[in-house]
Amino acid sequence: MPTAARKVRKNLRLTQAKLSRAQRILGTTTETETVEYALDLVAFRHDVIEGVRRVAGSRSLRNVLDPDPGA
Repeated sequence: MPTAARKVRKNLRLTQAKLSRAQRILGTTTETETVEYALDLVAFRHDVIEGVRRVAGSRSLRNVLDPDPGA
């Protein structure tokens, strides 16, 4: 998780149940760490999806399960 960026104070209204569940799932110790980790995961998900779209658009993907790749 990036820690070099400048921190700013935010006042958020969050559902405590969602925050607590995310904290358990992520294994974080503070609510701030939970929110930062979740935001990092959102950014990572975006990067992965964009990468897959670029590869798919380049037609460099092939179906390794296709028994007849020439068809």
